[in-house]
Amino acid sequence: MGNTDSKKENKDNKEKNLWEIYDDTQLKELETFNEAYKAFLDAGKTERECVTEIVRQAEEAGYRNLYSTDSLKAGDKVYAAWMEKSIALFNIGEEPLEQGMNILGAHIDSPRLDLKQNPLYEDGGFAYFDTHYYGGIKKYQWVTIPLSIHGVIVRKDGTKEVISIGENESDPVFVITDLLVHLSSKQMEKTAAKVVEGEKLDILMGSRPLGGEEKDAAAARIMKLLEDTYHIERDDLMSAELEVVPAGRARDCGLDKSMVMAYGQDDRICAYTSLKAMLDVDKVNRTSCCILVDKEEIGSVGATGMHSRFFENAVADMFDKLGGFTELKLRRALAYSTMISSDVSAAYDPMYTEVYDKKSTSFFGKGPVFCKYTGRGGKSGSNDANAEYIAKLRKIFDECKVHFQMAELGKVDAGGGGTIAYILAQYGMEVIDGGVAVLSMHAPWEISSKADVYEAYRGYCAFLKKMR
Repeated sequence: MGNTDSKKENKDNKEKNLWEIYDDTQLKELETFNEAYKAFLDAGKTERECVTEIVRQAEEAGYRNLYSTDSLKAGDKVYAAWMEKSIALFNIGEEPLEQGMNILGAHIDSPRLDLKQNPLYEDGGFAYFDTHYYGGIKKYQWVTIPLSIHGVIVRKDGTKEVISIGENESDPVFVITDLLVHLSSKQMEKTAAKVVEGEKLDILMGSRPLGGEEKDAAAARIMKLLEDTYHIERDDLMSAELEVVPAGRARDCGLDKSMVMAYGQDDRICAYTSLKAMLDVDKVNRTSCCILVDKEEIGSVGATGMHSRFFENAVADMFDKLGGFTELKLRRALAYSTMISSDVSAAYDPMYTEVYDKKSTSFFGKGPVFCKYTGRGGKSGSNDANAEYIAKLRKIFDECKVHFQMAELGKVDAGGGGTIAYILAQYGMEVIDGGVAVLSMHAPWEISSKADVYEAYRGYCAFLKKMR
């Protein structure tokens, strides 16, 4: 009878909103956790800034640089950062590494605008920076909002200038102009995809001419300000990575302060919850790992994307420093691993019901979302998790009283999306997509539930502790 009552209580709780389930202690923990989450978002608006902050937190938690370590043993904690844009953290367990790892993997790049390599020009007395958008965006969402510029400029001698303009109250902000409604009758006839075109996403930088300049005087003033402030020459912009993102801090959203509104929650919401689980789960039997990578929004390509060999190389390096590298051991370690590809999902939005299958969608306040498959149409381009693996996860979450939901990314033919899951699955490991539901995904400002952020962290902790 007692067992039946327990099952009924568990079933009833799963149908409730998390805010109705948490006790006072959990509600306090939730708020503290989300304050730290918002601070992480503010500190890491680019993948480089994220890696810098992750290294800081990792070292504070006792992690060492793998590449500066001569030997390793069970209980050691190391990180491997690559090109300042991707990072993997490892907590070495008691079990042999070749028996596999429990892996959390998220991405730390987000849709944005990148400056072109010859960005500065003048037209009509205005100075502009020319841009190229990065990742899937609705271009019209980026006009007439305050923007900031983050990144690095590298001189020929290798010295580097870190740039962040537009976040402090005393900083100027930047903007992309839009056509006034009085003259936009033709513009309004265009489709949403064309109403603002890529080549019109140029950043307004200034309008004050530099005295003594006869040509492009406004652009000359901008260049002089850059030279005086950062000691760079115009050609240094060719070896720069400057990203344009929304200016402003992560904020509580809603009169009840139940949500977070911020830039870059896809996928830094899962990166942060995965990182915190990794740092907070201390002793493990099975080696735990957290991979936070670049370039997911453009196909996980390049030297810092998941398709690169940096993660595999880091695992090989660990084997070598544990005193027993062989190619076979490396292959076994990767094949026998289990992974949650921690990436966001599309939260149900009552304003756009036509693209959701309400029976198979994710909702705010119901916990992390697990997707057996993603992809498009007929599951094209997806990883499709094994039923046996899902059953193991269900058991772990039920034992740890973690609330979760199973969903798909909208109706079958409404669109689709992907994650890094299929890339890691190529090693033969068990992988499933599991992250936080987000509203307005890929918009300059995205919205999440504080309860889901906290519950995802709890779920990731349970996975690292108990998955075998």
